[in-house]
Amino acid sequence: MAEAPERFTVETPVLRIAAEASGPEDGRPIILLHGWPDGPRTWDAVLPALHGAGYRTIVPTLRGFGETEFRDGATVSADLEALGQDVLDFMDGMGLGEAIVAGHDWGARAAYVAAHAAPKRVTACIALSVGWGTNTADQVVPLSQVQAYWYHWFFATPYGAARLREDPRGLARYVWDIWMPDFPFTDADFEATAPMFDNPVWPDVTIHSYAMRWGNAAPNPDYDGLRAAQKADMTIRVPTLMLHGGADPVTDAATSAGKEALFAARYERHVLPGVNHFPTREVPQETARLMLSFLGASVGAAGG
Repeated sequence: MAEAPERFTVETPVLRIAAEASGPEDGRPIILLHGWPDGPRTWDAVLPALHGAGYRTIVPTLRGFGETEFRDGATVSADLEALGQDVLDFMDGMGLGEAIVAGHDWGARAAYVAAHAAPKRVTACIALSVGWGTNTADQVVPLSQVQAYWYHWFFATPYGAARLREDPRGLARYVWDIWMPDFPFTDADFEATAPMFDNPVWPDVTIHSYAMRWGNAAPNPDYDGLRAAQKADMTIRVPTLMLHGGADPVTDAATSAGKEALFAARYERHVLPGVNHFPTREVPQETARLMLSFLGASVGAAGG
């Protein structure tokens, strides 16, 4: 039987972040970030292999999801740079000088931003289902990808925003159905994560994140420094692994191709045949195997 995770809260300047930790207490820390619309349970089937390899897994809940709360007076926003800063603030709150950071979807974007901003603290970056260099509104997006991003445009309309606010769980369940069309997840799988979408600001965070990406909402100026640093030089200088489902119906695998020049350290990219948008749920053993192989070659064994 898997051990029950330690549940705790970390206070940062902006958030009270709900998190879980498990695995060997003296193991090398690896922070695992979920995506949208998802939550910490997305990593559950990956954890045993990481624990067996000596890693201490730390799984925070992103801003606006589940029990993670904005502190009084904090601006409710979801700039992608904010997600990355949240990782670094979370590390500060835990007293972690350095850690490996892995993320899926929104979590991948957060991992990239954190790795770019703090290469001396993020010792390796693992990203699933999202390529680096795809955060800006001036990117050229094929019309097929525009179609796949229907929800970005939908939430930017009053009607779409209202539908999200009226039934966040229903919207999330529909997205799971169409983003994992070949994977037989159960009602119980969804219900285990559904409370993530009950956070009262989840719709606002969702709407702001997608609107801001395309210039339809004002960015939070608190993160202007991170944006300026990326604009000046997009290079990520830590070992980075990128995993992408070959059948991903929302972020086509082609969107993460050809990014090698943006990485100054070891960079690997693997396309997983037949896998949709959620490798952590669909092929957790293969996901863990590739993660551990990469980490062993890049930062050495975790020990324990």
